[in-house]
Amino acid sequence: MDKKILGNSDMEISRLGLGSWAIGGDIGDWGWGKQSQQDSINTIHAALEAGINWIDTAPAYGLGNAEKVICKALKQTSYEPFIFSKCGIYWNEGETELRNGLSDLQIKKEVDDSLSRLGVEVIDLYQIHKPSPEHQLEEAWSTLADLKQQGKVRHIGVSNFSANQLQLINEIAPITSIQPSYSLLNREIEEEILPWCLANNVGTIHHSTMSNGLLSGRMSRSRFEQLDKRDWRHKSDLYQEPLFTQNLAFVEFLNKIAHDKKCTLAQLSIAWTLAHPATTASIVGARNTDQLAGLLGATEVLLTETELRLINEYSNQL
Repeated sequence: MDKKILGNSDMEISRLGLGSWAIGGDIGDWGWGKQSQQDSINTIHAALEAGINWIDTAPAYGLGNAEKVICKALKQTSYEPFIFSKCGIYWNEGETELRNGLSDLQIKKEVDDSLSRLGVEVIDLYQIHKPSPEHQLEEAWSTLADLKQQGKVRHIGVSNFSANQLQLINEIAPITSIQPSYSLLNREIEEEILPWCLANNVGTIHHSTMSNGLLSGRMSRSRFEQLDKRDWRHKSDLYQEPLFTQNLAFVEFLNKIAHDKKCTLAQLSIAWTLAHPATTASIVGARNTDQLAGLLGATEVLLTETELRLINEYSNQL
């Protein structure tokens, strides 16, 4: 699988990375329903064998469960992928409610907990999960810079930040990367964030490239209605009317292009994100090896200028 250097780091990462939100399993309001641990482990192994060399995770994914599953999976293989995790979303002992916090003490506790759950001595990329509360951003970024100096993390980045927030913290310490949401159904970052990243040598690793399943090629109205009632997507704006109907029509349009290119809709959607010059890599989430197999070919899909124009014209109308 092709690789690119991530921002100002020395990490050459595969164009696809494995996301682990769904692997975290059922945690209530922000989980994906029940998940087989063996399916998760098999998926991790299959991703590594296919050439993916980094895994993105966070304590919030399953209240620490995703990190524990990753640890267990890596003990059963000789592969040593880069591990990316996050801080800033936590829960209190005995509770499942997720809270936001970016104090120095909170982050130091989180990184130690993540190191323990992952079973590693250093986290390759440590990211602020979201810029909340905003008044703690400078304190939080200074803490991450200290953790890098201490050797607990190798590189530091952020997720879901605005261009103004990036500029603010970059003056404290250089940002290695940002992890924003980016897909054909969510192109907001094209206006300011991606140009800023290009100008400042900040890598981008996109999440939600398939818009939480809408661009997977497997979603339909009936399939959505059959989702586990605890699946967080029941609250997603993308699945609410009238937007849901518009999105499904767009999916049909994309399916025709994918059919002509002899690829899947999921591969086409991911390939579109990889085509942007500011993109370093994109995250793919999979709950089992079958789902993963349908995504891996995305790096081989090359979109022509005509195809990009047609897709972008339709996307801009949504």
